Amino acid sequence: MAILSTKPTQNFVPIQEIRDGVVVLKNKSMRMILMASTLNFALKSEDEQNAIILQYQNFLNSLDFSIQFFVSSRKLNISPYLATLNKIAEEQTNELLEIQTREYTEFIKSFVKSANIMTKTFYVVIPYTPSVFKITKRKKGLMGLLGGKKETVEEKDVEFEENRLQLQQRIDVVRQGLMRAGIRTVLLETEELVELFYKMFNPGETETEVFKDGGNQTNIF
Repeated sequence: MAILSTKPTQNFVPIQEIRDGVVVLKNKSMRMILMASTLNFALKSEDEQNAIILQYQNFLNSLDFSIQFFVSSRKLNISPYLATLNKIAEEQTNELLEIQTREYTEFIKSFVKSANIMTKTFYVVIPYTPSVFKITKRKKGLMGLLGGKKETVEEKDVEFEENRLQLQQRIDVVRQGLMRAGIRTVLLETEELVELFYKMFNPGETETEVFKDGGNQTNIF
């Protein structure tokens, strides 16, 4: 007889928390994520292409830590655009323009549905794992061995900020290297990270075109 697992879904998610723009995993390692722009590489001249390749090669060779490139492909969501068109059609005072607007709306709707247009977003994941010695020193100090008090909230915050600083230094190196290759990057903040991972673990949810931060839409590029 098969026994169904009663473990909550959260147990299968490797994320412990997201704070101050940092993803903290359950194994105590940390991640920051950059959203990267794209290049029209094929439209560049041969000299420009060679320069980009050389800069990108130099960037990879300069790294003394690993990074991960992640591409997210999702079906294009045009609901906000269609809603805008419908509003424009309703406010039209010219009957001909209203008919044309509604016909254009239907054309866009049917075209996107039949063509199954996808959008791609590029991310760079930068990791940092605190050294084992550092973790052991904090968790198994003299007071810990003698059964003393546990690490305080203030001490945990100090440790987090120290690790975050190390991760931020890696972020700066990656951003500068990609900038030399002509790639712009934006660091995802807490709200944007939450939305990104929510969409990853809930692929059936309605897509949005922009991130929201405190009720305000954030224009990425």
